[in-house]
Amino acid sequence: MKLGFACKYFDSQAKQPYPFKTTTRTRFLGLDNDARATLLHQLAHHNLQNLFLTLQQLAKQPEALRMMRIGSDLLPLYTVPEATQLYGVLLRDLKPLLEQCGALARANNIRLSFHPGQYTVLASDNEGVVDRAIEDVEYHATCAVLMGYGRQFQDFKINIHMNGKKGIDGFRAAFHRLSPEARNMLTVENDEISCSLDDVLQARELCPVVLDIHHHWVKENQFIQADDARIALIMESWRGVQPVLHYSIAQEGIIPDHGFPDQQELAVSKSKLRAHSDYYFNQTLNDWALSFTAFDIMCEVKMKNLARDRLYQYAVERGVITAK
Repeated sequence: MKLGFACKYFDSQAKQPYPFKTTTRTRFLGLDNDARATLLHQLAHHNLQNLFLTLQQLAKQPEALRMMRIGSDLLPLYTVPEATQLYGVLLRDLKPLLEQCGALARANNIRLSFHPGQYTVLASDNEGVVDRAIEDVEYHATCAVLMGYGRQFQDFKINIHMNGKKGIDGFRAAFHRLSPEARNMLTVENDEISCSLDDVLQARELCPVVLDIHHHWVKENQFIQADDARIALIMESWRGVQPVLHYSIAQEGIIPDHGFPDQQELAVSKSKLRAHSDYYFNQTLNDWALSFTAFDIMCEVKMKNLARDRLYQYAVERGVITAK
């Protein structure tokens, strides 16, 4: 079992030693063409160098901690048409840095992923939204391919939600418009509002299903168990690759620090239940998440790798993970 963190790497003082930089579309479009190219190159070069430094830190850590989600702003504004054109030239210079990051990750068995944002909706009933969603997925796929991925099924994960009024039919139609590399990397996740686990399981023949156990609880008020019949279907969708689940819990003060919370007893809105905590403070829920021993766990928690590290120490103490 690997335990990952999302996007931001914190040092022991909860500071980011290797942050990404980005810019606004307004600022970018206000520049002349040469200044636009210079800005994008500086930002992307900085981000790739810091990604490499982050990966170097992960390579020194125990095997179980070598997993991370890369921020989507790795190449800032890539899908803005004026920027896309410039990147066509800039990528020739950036490619060695991307290759370096991928080589380091593979050499040290670091599992990598992207998670495009909430507006990447392949199942939308608005064709313009679908077109932009496909562009966004392909941007993330381009980054991964330039790092040397997309060659085998699920050698890299690009995870999205399946929300959208067209449901599985719309998702399927958009999925088949993706490049072979993007289809190799795409995964789909249940959400807490519109798309249940049963909904996303309809896509399991197209791509792997990522189980978000917190989303499932928020939507269904149910703590799904590792022996639930649907878990076998999720695992089958990964076709022999280690499956991934997402683990988060509601914020401190919203749920108790022990036991399984019941939404009816909490009497708070689902919007409050959705918000992620700083740390994993409820050991009952930690034991529950760690009971999914066949899965790698992406830790979706505000204190990122610091909270992940505490969960790792707890898992080692409980004998779920062997420290090495």
